[in-house]
Amino acid sequence: MRSHTARPFGRTLCAMITPFTAAGDLDLDAARRHAAGLVADGCDGLVLSGTTGESPTTTDEEKTALLRAVRQAVGDTVPLVAGVGSSDTRHTVRLAQEAEAAGADGLLVVTPYYSRPPQAAVEAHFLRVAEATGIPLMLYDIPGRTGTRIEPATLLRLAGHPRVLAVKDCSYDLLAATRVMARSSLEYYSGCEELNLPLYALGGAGYVSTVANAAPRQMRAVLDAFDAGDTTEAARLNGLAAPLVEAMMAAGLPGTVTAKALLDAGPVREPLQPAGREATDGLRAVYEELLAAPSETRPSCGCAVRR
Repeated sequence: MRSHTARPFGRTLCAMITPFTAAGDLDLDAARRHAAGLVADGCDGLVLSGTTGESPTTTDEEKTALLRAVRQAVGDTVPLVAGVGSSDTRHTVRLAQEAEAAGADGLLVVTPYYSRPPQAAVEAHFLRVAEATGIPLMLYDIPGRTGTRIEPATLLRLAGHPRVLAVKDCSYDLLAATRVMARSSLEYYSGCEELNLPLYALGGAGYVSTVANAAPRQMRAVLDAFDAGDTTEAARLNGLAAPLVEAMMAAGLPGTVTAKALLDAGPVREPLQPAGREATDGLRAVYEELLAAPSETRPSCGCAVRR
């Protein structure tokens, strides 16, 4: 099994929502509170302006403002990874340079989507971004959304670049992840909560979690138990969290929508639509059940749970 000592961006990262005001504008005060609460409740890194952060519908200026505000809230000791992916390499490079200037510690770079570039073009895209800044990259492999996978052979070649350090893995292919980890120094972060524990057990570095917006302590507790050598407890805690993971991530609504339904974080931006009352009540019931589980405590995230 791989050592869990090399974690370039932390271990328990939250893919943070982007709070908006009732009018739909960026709510930087709420973002600061939420970020500080997440760190207080066990997140040792934050990913901003990812899919959960509604990056497709936030402007470049909003992304920079959000990064600066969160940096102000959490200080210099918490790694901040900025989502800079797009389907346009030039735009991605510009976003990467702006994120570096705004204080990002790393860059989350998704495979170019919709155009479905071949693997040589995917590799060239990532290398262009890696050469454009001096901060490290986490490659985001999520073929279900982008239409294009980062093939294991491509990952192994990209691993030779000194600033390509990690992968956020949503490929649902543990065998491929195992092969790449065995043959490279790339650190794997689970991007699918149901695979957090399995990937970690195989030597992954941790996770980037949407569910952690609402349940940061509960998500972290699973890895804490595993690190303590209590795999039975890790499995138990993982099972306790599974209903919330399913409700938030596999019940037909995007994780952004379900996270905001549980948190006082303002609306989602169109084309997303807010969760309806029935869905929200169901989410809250599952969430309250998790909070009531033995040895678990209510989170103190700045975006308070609605009552």
